[in-house]
Amino acid sequence: MKELDLLKKDWKKNSDSFEQISEKEIYKMIHKKSSSIVKWILIISILEISFWTFSNLFINTDDVLQKINHPEIVVALEYLTYMNYLVGLIFVYIFYKNYTTISTTVATKSLMSTILRTRKTVQYYVWYNLGMIVVSSIFSFFIGYVYNPDMAFFQEKLAQDGKAMLFTVGILVFVILGFFGLFWCFYRLLYGTLLRRLYSNYKELKKIDL
Repeated sequence: MKELDLLKKDWKKNSDSFEQISEKEIYKMIHKKSSSIVKWILIISILEISFWTFSNLFINTDDVLQKINHPEIVVALEYLTYMNYLVGLIFVYIFYKNYTTISTTVATKSLMSTILRTRKTVQYYVWYNLGMIVVSSIFSFFIGYVYNPDMAFFQEKLAQDGKAMLFTVGILVFVILGFFGLFWCFYRLLYGTLLRRLYSNYKELKKIDL
């Protein structure tokens, strides 16, 4: 009986060691995959900001702003643009910090915490961009309608016809919602896929940590 007990103890020790080796290999694989996902989030956010920056260089809004002839609106648009770039760069910096943290961390709990923090940051980033799309669209339509002198005739016609006004407002709402839905699908496809993979890694780590 004593020999059997010794064999059982020895088997348990060996099984534990095999399990430990397996967990280490799984952790390394998950760590590598998570680091790669966060790196792609960083790269995509940089490419996105670069795309909008270069797009603005080719869009000429000077003629429209000259027609409006309201310096305070020009200043407000400039502030809105600078603020948007500043917030975007802040998010990129946070993504970079998350990437460096997730690449160098060794503890399972720290990796899990960084994964959750990264997911929240990306979600805030996406909702900020979607919010800015709505705000910018409303702001642009408002300025174009109220301050553009070319819209004077159109304003008189709408003022005389309430149904036409409601119809126009309905079209504008539809266009804004269309832009929102288009970008929501884009972000869901792009960032959503990466976040789902990242959360899958988190669940695997949670099993190891139990």
